[in-house]
Amino acid sequence: MPDYHARQAAFASHMSASGTDLAFLPVSADLEYLTGLRRRVLTFGNIEYAHSWVTGAFLAPGREPVFVLPRMVKEFDLPDGITGEVALVNERDNGEAIFGRVATSFGPVRRIGIGARTWGDTILQLQSALPGAELASASTLINLMRRVKSPEELAAMAGASRIATQVMGEVTPEVTAGVLELELARDIDYRMRQLGTRAPSFDTGVWGMGPRTNRDAGVRISAGPVEPGVGVSFDFGAEVEGYCSDFGRTVHVGEASAEFRRVYDTVMEAQAAGIRAARPGVPASAVHAATRQVIVDAGLGEWFRHRTGHGIGLDVHEKPFISEEDDTPLEAGMTFTIEPSVFRPGHYGARVEDVVVCEEGGGRKLSEYPTDMVERD
Repeated sequence: MPDYHARQAAFASHMSASGTDLAFLPVSADLEYLTGLRRRVLTFGNIEYAHSWVTGAFLAPGREPVFVLPRMVKEFDLPDGITGEVALVNERDNGEAIFGRVATSFGPVRRIGIGARTWGDTILQLQSALPGAELASASTLINLMRRVKSPEELAAMAGASRIATQVMGEVTPEVTAGVLELELARDIDYRMRQLGTRAPSFDTGVWGMGPRTNRDAGVRISAGPVEPGVGVSFDFGAEVEGYCSDFGRTVHVGEASAEFRRVYDTVMEAQAAGIRAARPGVPASAVHAATRQVIVDAGLGEWFRHRTGHGIGLDVHEKPFISEEDDTPLEAGMTFTIEPSVFRPGHYGARVEDVVVCEEGGGRKLSEYPTDMVERD
């Protein structure tokens, strides 16, 4: 089990150094990282109870966390309880009064950090309870801790990667002309659940692109059948102990053309270049540049429309981003994806994606699933 007290102490140091007196975090990866309060599996639509806006915890240097929870959250989302003081808000309670009483119990607050997923109603109540307090980002401070992974975190992420790669191996024989993209996606999600993930780490994508499919890569899945002569791209991930994986490969249906082979080989070479570049001290943007340059040199730069990758951990997309605008220096233990792609509607599509750990000699994949081209009848 993570040492939450040590994490809270480290966060308190960051708060003190930034002049932040108090922080409020809603239910989120940030709060789970610091306290162990697990997030429930997200749904497309919002799940809400009476007084849902109060849900979260206040943290301050030298104090135990104080959770403010609606009764329904405490009853059904915390079967094992939580370590720390809990201010419970029942359906007929005055939520504003209880929330304000907790907020003001920490003494004078000049600056309050708020989590990035804090609801607008919550922010309005914080401003009402702590008039004059400056609002700041708490998530920016927590990211300084979350971006570098401990051995235990890496073990959980490796487990999530193993689930994804095992499922890819099991589903690949199903990639044949006529199979529905929906069927492949269904089987991926089902197999991941069988192997122990609570839910996919994001919405599973399966899409074919080739001369007969003049579709954009932004259409992640269709109800139509896989056509002969297309590259079928996969994008999916699992979850283990709250940590995410993000994985991708492309399988060609039928014998690949020389053009597709060139595109595919270029994408794999681009990933290898990005992984080699991912060393401590190297800016994230330089890793993106190294990846992209391979594709540009092959004359395919116009069709590399994505960023190279993104940080990953308790959230499937975390900062830093492996992208042209992010100059964050990489550190040993950072985890991120390297996922170059080339998608030209009506012609071809190929992608690859792996989670990579930054180490002294360059990046290391958390899984060694092969990148050799696979052709299916």
